[in-house]
Amino acid sequence: MQFSKLILSASILAASTNAAPAHNHGKHEHGKQDKRDIVTITEVVDVNGNVINNLGQLKATTTLVGNSNVVQNVVVSATTATTAVAAVSTSGSSSSSSSSSSIDGDLSDFSAPSKKFVDGTIKCSDFPSGQGVIPVSWIGMNGWTSILNSNGDTSSECTDGFYCSYACQAGMSKTQWPSEQPSNGASIGGLYCKDGYLYRSNTDTDYLCEWGQQSASAVNQLSSESISLCRTDYPGSENMDIPTLVGAGSSKPISVVNQDSYYTWQGKKTSTQYYVNNAGVSVEDGCIWGSEGSGVGNWAPVVLGAGYTDGITYLSIIPNPNNSETPNFNLKIVATDGSTVNGDCKYENGVYTGGSTDGCTVSVTSGSAEFVFY
Repeated sequence: MQFSKLILSASILAASTNAAPAHNHGKHEHGKQDKRDIVTITEVVDVNGNVINNLGQLKATTTLVGNSNVVQNVVVSATTATTAVAAVSTSGSSSSSSSSSSIDGDLSDFSAPSKKFVDGTIKCSDFPSGQGVIPVSWIGMNGWTSILNSNGDTSSECTDGFYCSYACQAGMSKTQWPSEQPSNGASIGGLYCKDGYLYRSNTDTDYLCEWGQQSASAVNQLSSESISLCRTDYPGSENMDIPTLVGAGSSKPISVVNQDSYYTWQGKKTSTQYYVNNAGVSVEDGCIWGSEGSGVGNWAPVVLGAGYTDGITYLSIIPNPNNSETPNFNLKIVATDGSTVNGDCKYENGVYTGGSTDGCTVSVTSGSAEFVFY
C-alpha cells in the first residue's frame, strides 16, 4: 500500500482574541504570561485520501506546542520519516528596515568552546559574552533574549529567581535550561540568577553553547542584500530574536539540533525554527516580536525548520500563515557535493515545488544540504 503523508488537519487556537503573547512588540514587562491552548489534530491517509489507523512501519516524530503558539508537526512516508515544521503564531509584530548589520561569535565555525563556564563568578548584571555566546542588544535586556521565571513572570533585567536566556552564534545552540519545566506547557531556559550571580541550570555541560549536526547551511546568492534569519528562543520566550545574518554572496551554518539528545517538551523531541525576513531587513529590525502586518519577525514570509534524529537530517521550507505575501527572494534546498538528499523543496516566485501550499521538506541521509537564497 502506498501512503502519502501525515496530514496536519487542524491547529486550533482556543483563547480570547485579545490575549497577548509573552513579549509583544519586542518589550519585556514584568507580569504573567498569557497562555493559549493549542490542539493539533493529525491523521495518516493513503493516496486516495483514506484515513489509515494502522501505521505499521511508519515513523512519526513529535508535535510541539510552545508558549508563543509555535507548532511543530511531521510529514511521514512509508519508507522514511520526512519532517515538516509548521509555525503558527497568532499575535503581534513590528517595524521593518532595509539596513544590515553583522552578528559574530568568537569561535570559528564548528570549533569547540574551550573555556568552561564557572558558576557563581559572573554577576547577573553582566552579560557572559564569548565562547559562542552573543549579545542581542536591540531587545533592550542587556544582551539577553528573554528573562522568565518558573511562574511565567517576565522581567527586563536578569535578577534573582529568573532564568536569563541568551543567543549563540550561527550554527550553535544554547545548552542551558532546567530539567523541571512549567506544567502549563510553557518553556524556560537560560542561566539562573541566584544571590546576584549566574549559575548553570543544566550542569551536565560546562559550556553555554554547543554545535549541532554539521549538515546544513544558508547560502545567500543575492548580489547586494543580506538575509536575516531569526531563530526562536526555545526553550524560552519563543520570540524570534536569535540572529543569523547571511551577507550577500556568503554563507552561515544552520543549527541542526540532535533531537535525540536536545531539549524535549513534555517528553517530545524539538527542532530548530527560523523566521526569514525579506532580503535587506536587518537583524535589529527583523529579529523581534513585532506588530501585525509589518512583514518582519513573526510576520516574516517564510519559516525554515531543521532537525536531526535517528541518523537523518530533516530540512523544511514553510510559509508563515501570518504573511501571504511572496518574499523578495527565491529559496531552494540543494545537496552539497557528494551528499544524498531525498525529496525536492523549492519556493520560487511564490510557488512551492516538491510539496504543497503548506511547504516542502527533504531528508538528508548523508552529507549536508544548503538553503540557497537566489
